[in-house]
Amino acid sequence: MFNEFINIEKQKYIQTIARRTIFFKFLILFVFLVIVARLIHIQVFRSEDLQKEALSQYVRPSKLPAIRGKIFDTNGNVLASSTIALKVAVDTRFIKPETEIALTEFLSRITSRDQNFYRTKLKTSKNYICLEKELNPIYKDELFKHKKFGVIVEEVQKRLYPYGTIAGQILGGMFLENEGRNGIEKFFEYDLKGKDGSVVNYRNGKREIKRVIDYPKIEPINGNNIYLTLDLAYQSIAEEELKKGAKKFTAENGLVIIMNPKTGEVLAIAQYPEYDPSSSDSQNLQNQSIHAIADAVEPGSMFKIVTAAAALEHKKVKPNQLFFAENGNYRCQIGKKSFVNISDTHPYGNLTFKQALEVSSNIVFAKISYLVGGELFYRMARDMGFGSKTGIELPGETMGRLVPPIRWSGSTLQAMSRGYEVQASPLQIITAFAAIANNGILVKPYIVKKIVDQNSETVYENQPVIIRRVLSESNAKILTDMLVSVVDGEHGTARLARIENIKIAGKTGTARLLVNGKYSNENLLASFVGYFPAENPKVVCLVMLRNPKINGNVAGMGGTTSAVIFREIADRLRTHFDLYEKSPEIKYAFDYDKSSEVEMIDLRNLSRSVAINILEKYSLKVNVIGDGELILDQIPQAGSLVQKGSEVKLFCYSKKENYNNDLIEVPNVIGLPVKRAINILMSAGLQFSVYGTGVVVSQSPDSGVKAAPNTIVALSCEERKIAEIY
Repeated sequence: MFNEFINIEKQKYIQTIARRTIFFKFLILFVFLVIVARLIHIQVFRSEDLQKEALSQYVRPSKLPAIRGKIFDTNGNVLASSTIALKVAVDTRFIKPETEIALTEFLSRITSRDQNFYRTKLKTSKNYICLEKELNPIYKDELFKHKKFGVIVEEVQKRLYPYGTIAGQILGGMFLENEGRNGIEKFFEYDLKGKDGSVVNYRNGKREIKRVIDYPKIEPINGNNIYLTLDLAYQSIAEEELKKGAKKFTAENGLVIIMNPKTGEVLAIAQYPEYDPSSSDSQNLQNQSIHAIADAVEPGSMFKIVTAAAALEHKKVKPNQLFFAENGNYRCQIGKKSFVNISDTHPYGNLTFKQALEVSSNIVFAKISYLVGGELFYRMARDMGFGSKTGIELPGETMGRLVPPIRWSGSTLQAMSRGYEVQASPLQIITAFAAIANNGILVKPYIVKKIVDQNSETVYENQPVIIRRVLSESNAKILTDMLVSVVDGEHGTARLARIENIKIAGKTGTARLLVNGKYSNENLLASFVGYFPAENPKVVCLVMLRNPKINGNVAGMGGTTSAVIFREIADRLRTHFDLYEKSPEIKYAFDYDKSSEVEMIDLRNLSRSVAINILEKYSLKVNVIGDGELILDQIPQAGSLVQKGSEVKLFCYSKKENYNNDLIEVPNVIGLPVKRAINILMSAGLQFSVYGTGVVVSQSPDSGVKAAPNTIVALSCEERKIAEIY
């Protein structure tokens, strides 16, 4: 019995051991499977994320910054360049007290700042604290001796402007993030900045940074260099004389623009108060706006060239035609029962057209504007570039304000004839005068000469571009002669602009400024724009002052203030070139005169006189068949390409058929979005054809023309931003 008991207990023990062994085997197998599953999850499903996390703990990708391109003047003088500076920062989590003391003492010694300046910075709760941003690289070796645990020393770019405030607004300056703030630096950010490279480093156990050779090093592509049309000598002269003159006349601010009238090259843009592109001081930043392109001002009497040009070009007035100047006061009718009072600075009796421009008679020019008419006046203003951007390579350009006749009030025409109820940038004004100086041809102003890469290969090169002919060459010369009398005439308003032995053509401007919605007699814009020598203009120069004073009194007459500054600038400029040297032939990027082919437009249903006028503008001969007043058909057909000088046959309705009662006056849709223009034409009973998209910039037939129902009105459109349309 006893043996049987022992055997039973033994069997129970063996079974218990077996069960436990099996349990532990399953437990080990389960743990193994869990580990395998975990490894599979880590190695397969989370492998990529964990690798990135691991790399982030010891691998440090570093940016290799591209060197920003340089900016030169037209002669290769460096106006802006980049150099290496040192940036010193600390990580307060790791820096030791003794390191902090040694570093602040060293920085205090080389910067002449008090040591407490840095200690105050270090007391903040931030982990990363920048102590200095632009230290001279000559301290690099000494700083690296202090580059211990928690100290960060980096090489950064610093922008240099070697000529200080000269051309400050044009260059624009930089933000701390190495991005352009304004001017050329902002407009050409992409070209100047280049493309950063990269390299991958790792941090070892001693926290030392080493290069990871397995990763490729991507070299940076340095920025392109930009050559401007600005001439440093011209720019310096303009800034010096503007500053001197603005202080002499205690003006609030002022500007000068100098341009080559034949090419459109902007040779100088000066402003007062001056602006330092290297300074981030808030007071300095208030002067960074480029007023020459950003300000839309009422030009005052300078705008009289539009009235004069339209009157000459459309044969409405002759230079010697007499007008009665009403002895200085004129009650001008602007409606059936409305009148406006117009006055001149001096009482005049009879004046010729030429004399009226010489003395700047508001009264005579108001009368001339009514002879010209709204449509022709508006067309001349548009042709001269008013109401649209010049497209110069600078940020913030305004398009000004030129309202089409359909939206005019009864007083608009006479007001615009003397430079009110219209707004223009100073650059638009000088560009219009440049067209007169350039024998009636308007050219596009530009300020960038060329862009080259770091290998001196030309990426882009600018060329003079013709926009359109504004005046015939003969009328441009007549108008130049009239503008010479403004300076040389016995009663000329710009007598103070005279320079001995140089014939100068120019125009003064005095515009009252709007203050609280009313024109002020105490806030004036005084201007003068002139070009010389008048026989073969080399430069055109605009001077504009806001609220100048003489002996403490408001002196808004451009002839007594701005003309004086112009004279000083012109007197210095004439030593820089041969005044009477024959100008070289300009190669334009687009020359309208050399195009030998013309695309025929649809003349059907137009009146006989309008169709003939259009064909003559395109230098085409006209053969009218029939004695009617409306065009029935034409040969060649619309859309055909014909050679200049070719004959166009016009077939007219018979006189016996009277269509006059059915004629429709073509509405003015210039300046309107294309959809709105189409709706207006269709509601008037006319058809349309559209070239381009956006806003209507020209139409044919012109507004006011009498046309038969279903006449096709050709609309030429350009893309514009919403802000430009309204």
